[in-house]
Amino acid sequence: MIEKVIIKVVSACCRRPALTLILAVVIAFGAAAFTCANFAIDTDTSQLISSQLPWRQRELQLDRAFPQQVDTLLVVVDGATPELADSAAKTMAAALAKERAHIGAVDEAEAGPFFDHNGLLFLSVEQVRQTTEQLIRAQPFLGTLATDPTLRGLAHALAFIPRGVQEGAIESKDFAKPLSLLSTTIDALLVGAPAAFSWNELMTGKAPAPRELRRFIRVKPILDFDALQPGAAASEAIRKTAAKLGLSPDKGVSVRLTGPVAMADEEFGTVADGALLNVVFTVAAVLLILWLALRSARLMLAVMLCLFVGLAITSAIGLAMVSALNLISVAFAVLFVGIGVDFGIQVAVRYRKERHLDNDLARALAATAAGIARPLTLAAAATAAGFYAFLPTDYRGVSELGLISGTGMIVAFVISVTLLPALLMLLKPPSEPEPIGYRRLAPVDRFMARHRVPILVIAALAIAAGLPLFKQLKFDFNPLNLRSAKVESVATLLDLMKDPETTPNVINVLTASTDEAHSIAQRLDKLPEVSGTVTLQSFVPKDQDQKLTIIADAEALLGPTLDSPEVKAPPSDNETRQALSDAADAFLATGQAQETTANADIARSLKALAQANGARLASIENTLLSGLKLRLEQIRASLQPERVMLAQLPQDLTRDWVSEDGRARIEVRPNGNQNDNATMQRFAAAVLQVAPEATGTPILIQESAKTIVSAFLQAGALALIVITLTLFLVLRRPSDVLVTLVPLLLAGVVTLELTVLLGLPLNFANIIALPLLLGVGVAFKIYYVLAWREGETSLLASALTRAVLFSAMTTASAFASLWLSNHPGTSSMGKLLSLSLATTLVAAVLFQPILMGPPRQVKEAEPPAPQPVPVPAVPQPAMSEEDQPAKSRRSRKKRKNSTPSRSRRFIISGLRTISPTMAAIFGARK
Repeated sequence: MIEKVIIKVVSACCRRPALTLILAVVIAFGAAAFTCANFAIDTDTSQLISSQLPWRQRELQLDRAFPQQVDTLLVVVDGATPELADSAAKTMAAALAKERAHIGAVDEAEAGPFFDHNGLLFLSVEQVRQTTEQLIRAQPFLGTLATDPTLRGLAHALAFIPRGVQEGAIESKDFAKPLSLLSTTIDALLVGAPAAFSWNELMTGKAPAPRELRRFIRVKPILDFDALQPGAAASEAIRKTAAKLGLSPDKGVSVRLTGPVAMADEEFGTVADGALLNVVFTVAAVLLILWLALRSARLMLAVMLCLFVGLAITSAIGLAMVSALNLISVAFAVLFVGIGVDFGIQVAVRYRKERHLDNDLARALAATAAGIARPLTLAAAATAAGFYAFLPTDYRGVSELGLISGTGMIVAFVISVTLLPALLMLLKPPSEPEPIGYRRLAPVDRFMARHRVPILVIAALAIAAGLPLFKQLKFDFNPLNLRSAKVESVATLLDLMKDPETTPNVINVLTASTDEAHSIAQRLDKLPEVSGTVTLQSFVPKDQDQKLTIIADAEALLGPTLDSPEVKAPPSDNETRQALSDAADAFLATGQAQETTANADIARSLKALAQANGARLASIENTLLSGLKLRLEQIRASLQPERVMLAQLPQDLTRDWVSEDGRARIEVRPNGNQNDNATMQRFAAAVLQVAPEATGTPILIQESAKTIVSAFLQAGALALIVITLTLFLVLRRPSDVLVTLVPLLLAGVVTLELTVLLGLPLNFANIIALPLLLGVGVAFKIYYVLAWREGETSLLASALTRAVLFSAMTTASAFASLWLSNHPGTSSMGKLLSLSLATTLVAAVLFQPILMGPPRQVKEAEPPAPQPVPVPAVPQPAMSEEDQPAKSRRSRKKRKNSTPSRSRRFIISGLRTISPTMAAIFGARK
C-alpha cells in the first residue's frame, strides 16, 4: 500500500512538475513570511523544565515570596584598597539608581547607615576590643589627620611612628609592611603610574582581608524577553556608568557583572559567537558532499532547493506549535540540515542508479519511486518517532525540540517525494553512463561473507571486552562546566565560589515565621555539611552590652580628636615640602634605618616627594588623601552604634528575609569543596532531611539532573519501543527486526565505551545524542535490511552504500558545526553526536551485512508476478549491476518503449522457473 501511494504521488508530481514547483514556492514564501513575522526565542532558561514538578514548585514559591531576588544582576566591585572599594560601590550605586530606563531597583549589599554605625557589633567581643585598642593607639595619627587632611598633615602623622618607636610605645616591625607599601605608592605616583594605598592598613598595621576589598551591588534590571539577550540593555547601562565614573583597573577599581541574568545573556552570546562561520562551514560542507555524491549541478540544485523549502516550512510549523523557540529547540535547524537532507540524497542516488539502468527520465523516476517507497517511508517514520519520544518528558526544552524536529522529518519526507521528483523533471539532469556504487568494494563483500562467523566472534569479544569501562562512565552534573569560563559572568561566579561567605551555592528554606526560621536554622547549624546559616535574627548581634561598653569607652577617648571643629588652613607648597623633609629626617633619626628597609624606603620617598613641583604635589595629595576622608568618616560612624532590636531592623534589610505575608527565609551555606558534585549532593541531601521544603542552587542542580536524565532514559525507552513496533508492522519478521535493532544497540554500547576511553563525560547537553542515536541510526539499518530482503548480495558495492555514506557525511558536517561552537555545552553535544554517528555508520555498513548473512532465496516454484506501475511511462525492471554487462544492446533497445503484454508476462513467468538468464533477456526483474 505504501509503495502504491508513493508511486502515485511521484507520478502526479512528475506529470505536473511546474504546478508542483509553484505550489511549493508559494507555501515556502508563506512559511518564510510567517516565520519572519512571528519569530521569537524565549531565553528564559528557567522555563526549560516543567514547572509542575515538586522541586520546581518550591523554587517558584520562594521566587513569589521574594521577587526582588529573582532575575537579578550582581555587580561585583573590587578595589585595590578597602577605601577604593567602598567609595566606588557607593558612587556606583547612587549613579545606577538614576538609570530608570533599564534598571528597576538598586541595593548595595551589607552597606548603608545601619552597617556603617553597627558594623563593630557583628564582630566578636575580642575582635571589638582589639579593633578599638588599635584605634586608640593610632589616636595621635588620627587626630593629626583629622585637623589637617593634607600632605602636611600626613607628614606630621607619619612622624609619630618613629617617635613612638623611640619611646617604646610601638614596634617598628608592626609598620614595616604598610610603610613599604606607602613608599611604593609614592614612588609610583611620582612617575605618573597608577597606585593606591590603604589607610586602614597604615593605621592598624594589618593587610586587608580579601573580603574587605570587595563590595556588591544587586541590580533588578528591566528585562526585554523579546530580545535575544533580555538583560543586555541593563548590563550595557551598568558598564557605561562605570566607565563614566572612571572605575577602571588602571585606577585601582574593577567592575564585573554576574548573576542569573548576566550568565543567561552571555551564554546565548557564547552560542551565537561564531555561529555565522559555523553556518557557512556547514553549507559549504553540505555542498561539497552533495557534489561528491551526485556529480551533477542540477541534482545538487534540486536537493538544496528542497532543503531550503523544507527548512522554511518546518520553521513556520514549529513556531505555530510552540509560539517561541527556546535555547534548545532552536537547534532543530541544524538537525534538519544534517538529517533531513538524508532523504534527498537517498532519492537522488537511487535516481542515478535507475537512470543508469534506463535512460528515460520519467521511467527512471517511476522506478526510483518504487525502489525508495518502503525504505524511505519507514526511515522517516522511525526517525520522527525517535524525536517524538521526547514529547512526554518533563524536560520542556528538549520536548519542544523533539516536536519540531519530528515534524521536520515528516516535512523532509514529503518534500523528497513531491518537490524533488518535480524538480528533476524540470531540470532534466544528464544521463548516468557509469554504474552507481563502489564496485571496488565487491571483494570486501566477498571476504566478509566468507569469514562471517570469525568476524562476528571478534566483534562480540571486542565489545564485551569494553563492558568493564561502564564502571568508569561519568556524568558531569555541574552545569557550570557547560558554560565558557572565559566570559565575565562565569569567571566572576567561579571567583565568588572560592569564598564561603560569598558563594552562590546556597540553599534557601522558606518557613512560616521568623521564630520557626530561627529554630530550623539552629538544627541546620549542627550538620557537618553546613558551614553556617543566616536568618533575619542573624542581624541582631550577640553580647551587645559588652560590645557597646567597649565601643563607648573608645569613643570617649577618640571622639574629641576625630570631631575636632578646628581644621587647619591649607598649607603652602613650601610648608608641605618642609613637613615632608622633617618626617623623612625623623625616620632616618631612629638609628634603625640600616636595619629596617621600610624606614629607609619611606625616608627616601618622602624626600623625593618634597622635591616635586606644585602640580605633582597637588595630584599626589588628591590620590593619597581621598581615601583618608572616607576612612575617617567610617571610624566616626562605627564609634556611634545603637542597640539593635529585631523589630527595629531597616525595612530594606527585613524585606530580603521576611516576605510581605510574614514567611521567613533561611540561607544555608555549604561546607567543603563546592566544585565537587559528591560534596554538594551530601549537602543538599542533609538539608532536605531537616527541611524538606528547601530549594536553591545545589538542590536545583541535583533535581534538574534527575529530571533530565530521567527524561532522556524515558525518551530512549519510548523511542526504542515505538521504533520496534513500527519495524514489526512493516517487516513482519522478528528476525528482521532483530537484525535491524541489534547493530543499533551495539552502536550505543560502543559509543558509551568510547566516551570513557576518550575522556568525554556525559552531561546535560550531550546526553541528547543517545536518544537521537536511535532515530538517526535506525534509518541506515532500515535501508540495508530492506535491500537485503530484496535479495541484494553485494551491499558494500551497491549504490545504497554510496547514499548512506554521503548521507552520513552531511549529517556529520552539521554535527561538526556544533562541535566547533565556542559554547562548551554545544561543543560537547556535537562531539558525542559525531561519535555516535560514526559508530552507527560502522555498525550499518560493516557489521549489519555480516550479521544478516546471505539473503533469503525466493522459491522458484512461486515467483512473484510483475506488478503493473501506474505511471505515464512504465519503468522496465532493472537487473542487478553485476549482471548489467551481460545485457545485449539489442535487448535494452527493445525494452525502452514497450509495455509487456499479458501473454508476454505469462511467458516470462514461466521462463523464470527455467532460466533466470532467459527471463532477463525479456526484461524481467530477477
